[in-house]
Amino acid sequence: MRIIIVGFGVVGQSFVKILLSKSAELYSTFGLNPRVVACVDSNGMAISQDGLDLGRLLEAKRMNKSVLAYHEKTICLNTSDLIENTEAEVMIEATPTNLENGEPGISHIVSAMKSKKHVITVNKGPLALAFASLLELSNYNNVRLAFSGTVGGGTPILEFAKKCLRGDRILSFRGILNGTTNYILSKMEEEGFTFQEALADAKQAGYAEASPKLDIEGYDAAAKLVIMANWIMSRKVSIGDVPRLGISDVNLNMIRNAHNNGKAIRLIAYCDTDELNVMPLEIQRDDPICVTGTLNAVTFSCEYSGEKTIVGRGAGGLETASAILRDLIEIRESISNPFD
Repeated sequence: MRIIIVGFGVVGQSFVKILLSKSAELYSTFGLNPRVVACVDSNGMAISQDGLDLGRLLEAKRMNKSVLAYHEKTICLNTSDLIENTEAEVMIEATPTNLENGEPGISHIVSAMKSKKHVITVNKGPLALAFASLLELSNYNNVRLAFSGTVGGGTPILEFAKKCLRGDRILSFRGILNGTTNYILSKMEEEGFTFQEALADAKQAGYAEASPKLDIEGYDAAAKLVIMANWIMSRKVSIGDVPRLGISDVNLNMIRNAHNNGKAIRLIAYCDTDELNVMPLEIQRDDPICVTGTLNAVTFSCEYSGEKTIVGRGAGGLETASAILRDLIEIRESISNPFD
């Protein structure tokens, strides 16, 4: 299976490392023989229809901060042209999330699907802004749009809801979808940090970006909520439809008052057939979704089987790369068994 990787940051590199370490197992277990034929980062691209040397690709990135150094001569192509004109079965979109207009991720995904390539994306922006139209385009072109890594990282939240609860009807769900805010609130509760102290600690630990607005103002959680609402609840919403309140106004007095009442404050995303919101709420400390640190947790309320909760790490390079691999295996199986 020939693959184009667009975006070669932590997640893209982690995915390539998995391919290097698991190649024999992937072939023997799943009949999967991945061949990366092109890789693009913000500074350049590397292309080989015979397949790039993955070890050399990682070394070029490590030594020169770009895959551009893989070749002796510079290759200058528009990324969309590369996607459309390079022979491959799958394009992996792993560029940074842009929640303003979804670019360049939307253009990359559209170019791939129009050229009959399956798409795996871990970029939340395109789905948060244009979920319905992208899904329609994938159906029109008879290709798969896979995105399990956009919610929960390596924790299969979307698969749990769509596959493990198949036959039941999900009435609503609520949960913690952002590990950074959960880490900050946990530090405030457990160690008495102020919000600013907890934020600084999260940055030092690598859980928060230098500019953490997407996390602390609830945009990241809202984007994931939109993906879940559309995919699981068949809602037709975008991120602009989500009432959203972040955690920057949560103070130690609020944290302590909640604690004294047997509760904890968490940034909760909620969806049912009518309501959709992201906001900090007090929840019981024995609630299954009251997790600490960078964990994510979601409780699904089902018509027949009651409440079901899934908990796991919501971010991380290898964790999210494992979700890409899950999607790749599923696409491989769908190609081999198109009528299953």
